[in-house]
Amino acid sequence: MPCPELVGKIDAQVNAYGTLRKIPTAAVYNVRNDMYLVSEAIRVMFKTGTGVPSLDQATKESLTAYKGELDDATKYIPLWVKVSVAIALGLGTMIGWKRIVVTVGEKIGKSHLTYAQGASAELVAMGTIAGADMFGMPVSTTQVLSSGVAGTMAANGSGLQMATVRNLLMAWVLTLPMAVLLSGSLYWILSHI
Repeated sequence: MPCPELVGKIDAQVNAYGTLRKIPTAAVYNVRNDMYLVSEAIRVMFKTGTGVPSLDQATKESLTAYKGELDDATKYIPLWVKVSVAIALGLGTMIGWKRIVVTVGEKIGKSHLTYAQGASAELVAMGTIAGADMFGMPVSTTQVLSSGVAGTMAANGSGLQMATVRNLLMAWVLTLPMAVLLSGSLYWILSHI
């Protein structure tokens, strides 16, 4: 059984307030973290088979149901977040698609991208993104593809336009701190309205 003490602690915390919604904001993080840890312990236990053969079928089913309830409480995305992200991504793509296509296809290398180079860059991007997904690592598809295109241009001997490569590198370096700054500012503004 995964962490019986932790399961008991979660049970006591939730029962003390009646429902998850009534847990005070200051305690929510700890309760959710405990729930996540127990859920992951159950997942790993079933994945590795550690201790699973000694459990009877009813206990296995009970643990699976409990894990499902924990996941429902901790691994969710509110509908408004899904809609907001979809709208932002859609608008960003509608507005910036041409610039992205021209930059990746024509401005990274000193010559235009050939079909073979495009196919090679896409296959590398697919493999890199699949590998990152397997290990749970966040990657940018645009950055991976742009790097693949730069690699094909360098391998082809056609050369790279260093001004474009420098601008791409600067954009990649500045994206994280600017996104943190903008999202933090937006959160602060919205939380004080």
